[in-house]
Order: sequence, then structure tokens, then C-alpha cells
Amino acid sequence: MSTTAQTTTEIRAFHVEIPEEKLADLRRRIAATRLPSRELVTDRSQGVQLATIQELARFWEADYDWRKAEAKLNALPQFTTEIDGVDIHFIHVKSVHENALPLIMTHGWPGSVIELLDTVGPLTDPPAHGGRVEDAFHLVLPSLPGYGFSGEPTEVGWDPGRVARAWAELMSRLGYTRYVAQGGDVGASVTDAMGRQAPEGLVGIHINLLVTALAGPQPTESEQERAAADALATFRASGFGYFLEQATRPQTIGYALLDSPVALAAWMLDHDTDSYYKISHAFVDGEPSGNLTRDQIVDNITLYWLTGTGASAARSYWESGRAQAAALAAGQAPPEVSLPVGFTTFPDEIFRAPRSWVEKGYPNLIYFNEAERGGHFAAWEEPELFSTELRAAFSSLR
Repeated sequence: MSTTAQTTTEIRAFHVEIPEEKLADLRRRIAATRLPSRELVTDRSQGVQLATIQELARFWEADYDWRKAEAKLNALPQFTTEIDGVDIHFIHVKSVHENALPLIMTHGWPGSVIELLDTVGPLTDPPAHGGRVEDAFHLVLPSLPGYGFSGEPTEVGWDPGRVARAWAELMSRLGYTRYVAQGGDVGASVTDAMGRQAPEGLVGIHINLLVTALAGPQPTESEQERAAADALATFRASGFGYFLEQATRPQTIGYALLDSPVALAAWMLDHDTDSYYKISHAFVDGEPSGNLTRDQIVDNITLYWLTGTGASAARSYWESGRAQAAALAAGQAPPEVSLPVGFTTFPDEIFRAPRSWVEKGYPNLIYFNEAERGGHFAAWEEPELFSTELRAAFSSLR
């Protein structure tokens, strides 16, 4: 932590209240969008398809109601606190059940706390969702620096390791002396860093994207390993555009993301193939996959638009890449994760991480499971199933 961390430790209540003028401006901008001609292929190989964007824009301008999302957020206890010079927004829901285990859970890109909201009930009140009282969590859902209602960093250096230290400070500030952490996507990188830093009080982590496999070649001896390696190679060959742009030129794409809501939507939809087609079906065919409904998707995009965080969120990839390059140049191997680790492979993830790869990255693996449904945004798409995984993963640490 830098010395600026000591400015204030005050925790302030937070309430979302977007002026109507901002919503009217959003609708005007959507209506004024200039669209390209239709793609020349029948799949997503040239990018987000015109029919998907046309229906998303029509729905966003004519039928969507941000106030419902605002009410959903305001129904939960929200706060901000300054850590290391940045205002951090977080949701903090304490379970009514005695001996609940504190859990800090980190979203990813192009997500936000929106993608985690429907896990709040199952995690904090398991008996109401088919679980046991003893499986309850006190839940902390922070917005990453530069994302959503958190402040934008005004200096470089906010890589996953620095975010991890901020999260440890947040949990300490909330009075939690024993807790666990979870993350997917960018949140997996932050949670991995927390596991390596092993701050006082953290007793275990769970992740659902194997970030250690993204760092270099993995074994390809078994059929499962070869399938995972092939999926990763496909992603790097044809699905890596957003990743490379944000890791090298986040400011450049940021101009479009801050100026055009439809450009922002298209950029956010163009993630992995599975989630793209699920979202596309929700708009074009009216067939959502799990919780990936039209309203849920547009809630998340609208949050990015209203907070003007398209560019600042993209910079998190630049920060991560810069930190990795510096570590490689210095020949610094990251410290081992000595804490207990849980991992869930969801079948529609970018690649299905085999147990052998997970054990290679995390020798202290205490829980591994291959879920029956869900993809890259598992907590968003399948919140009940995702919550069941967390209960099982952390059961031995209570």
C-alpha cells in the first residue's frame, strides 16, 4: 500500500440516483447512432452481428427502464470508502444467520457488481434457497477501481496485486478477522493475487477462471488437457481482439466507449463465443440463457455508460499486462499460493480447465468440481448453481 492509504478510513453510505437528464441524453444518443452495413458472414467471425445490435439498441431506447436496476441496487446496503487514494464502492450484506463466513467476491470485465446481485440471496440466506443455515456468508461485493461507482485511479500502478491489497484493507476496515475470497475473469486475477499475498485473516480462495493457465503452456498429455489447450488456442487466434486492445491501447478504444452507447454495447458483447451467442439469442430470439436476460445485460451496459467508466475499466488490462511484463523482465516468479484453493470448471467457459492444470497452478487444491451448466459469467448466468459451488468449496474452512 502506498503512503496515501492513510488519508481516511471513513465508510460512507451510498445511494444511486441518476438524474433524468442523463437517461434522456442516453436515449438521444442511441437514436442518433450510425450503424455499419450487415456483416458478410453468417456467424460472429467478423464481430458483433448487426441484427443483435439493432435489437439491443431498439430495446435500450424504447423499452428499457434503468430505474428498476437502480431500485435493485438501492435495496442493498451500499457504501464507499477511500483506500490508497481511490474511492471504492462496495455492497455489504450481512447474513442474519449466526457464524456466517465473511466472503469478498470480485467481478470481472465487462462485468460489474450487477453480475453478482442474484447471488446475494443464496449466499447470505441459504435456507431460503435450498441450502443450510451453516452455509451462510456475510457478503462484500466491491467495484473494481475504475469500474462502476468506484473512483478512477489517477496514477498508474493499479494492477491486480494492488487491488488485492486494497481488498485486504477493506475487509480489515469492516472488522473481518477471518474470511474467504472469490473471483472470476479479472476478479480471478485479483483473488489469485490475494492468495499469493496471504493477508492476515484470509483463509482460502475460490476461482472459476484458471489464470495460471493463461501465463504459459500447460501439459497436453490427456484428452482433457488437449481439448483445453485447443480451446485456448482458438480464443487467442480469433477471440483475443478486445484483450489485446485493452492491454495495449485502452485510451484509444476509450473514445468510442465514452461517446457512443451503442459502440460501448458492441464492445462489451464481443467477449467469448459462448456468452456472445447466449446474449444474442436473448435479444434476437427472446431466449435468454439462465439469468442472461435482456434487462440484466442492459443493466450492466447502462452502468458503464452512466458512470463513464469504459476507458478506465479497459485500463485494468493495461495495468495487468504491464505488471506481468515487469515481473518477467525481472525474472520474478510469483510466490506460491499456500492457502487452500477451491476451483469450479463451468462447461461453457473459454476453456474447461482440467484438474491436472488446476493442481499444477494450485498444489493446495481442496475442492474441484465440473459444474453441469454455466459459462464465463457463471455467477450471472447461473446464480443458484454458482452459490451451491461456493458453499461446497468453502465448507471445510468454516
